[in-house]
Amino acid sequence: MTKIALFGTSADPPTTGHQKILAWLSEHFDWVAVWASDNPFKSHQTPLEHRATMLRLTIQEIASPRHNIALDMELSHGRTLETVKVARQKWPDAQLFLSIGSDLIAQLPQWYRVEALLQQVDLLVVPRPGYAIDPAGLQQLRDLGATVSVADLGAPAVSSTAYRERQQSEALTAAIEAYIHREKLYACQDAS
Repeated sequence: MTKIALFGTSADPPTTGHQKILAWLSEHFDWVAVWASDNPFKSHQTPLEHRATMLRLTIQEIASPRHNIALDMELSHGRTLETVKVARQKWPDAQLFLSIGSDLIAQLPQWYRVEALLQQVDLLVVPRPGYAIDPAGLQQLRDLGATVSVADLGAPAVSSTAYRERQQSEALTAAIEAYIHREKLYACQDAS
C-alpha cells in the first residue's frame, strides 16, 4: 500500500526545520504532499500565496533522489478534515499519515470533528525542540481513536516565530531569505 505523508503548515515563513522534516519524510514515505494553510488557532502576517511560494522554494532545495515531494495547495483548508477528504479523493487506496509537530499534541483534541479525522489518517508526531512529547497527551489522542507514531527525527531548534520576532536568519535557507527581502514581507526585515 502506498504511504503518503500529509504535511500542512502555516510556515510563516518556512524554516530550515521545515526543510529537514520534509527531507526526512521523503526518505520514509512513498509520497509527501505539502501545503501552506491558515491555522485557525494562529494569526498570520504573510498572505497564503507568499507562504505557498516559500514552501515551493523550500521543496526545490531538497535534494531528494526519489523526487517524491510536491506542493499541493489543493489540500489547503482551514479544517484538516476537509484536507483529508480531498486527499482521500486523490489517493483512495493510500495509507495517509498526518504529520504534526509535537507542539500540536495538546491542541489536536480541539480540532474540528477530531474523532472523524483520526478515523481517516494515522498520526505522525514530529518532535519539536521545546515541546516535549507528553505520554498522557499521546494517550488522549489514542483514546480519541488515533493511531500514533513518533518520527525518529531531531529537528533544529529554529522557528518561524523566532525569525519574525528576533530576525533569527539562521532559521532560513538562502532562497527563502532572498525571497523575503525581494518581496519585503516581514516588518522586522524593513527595520534592518
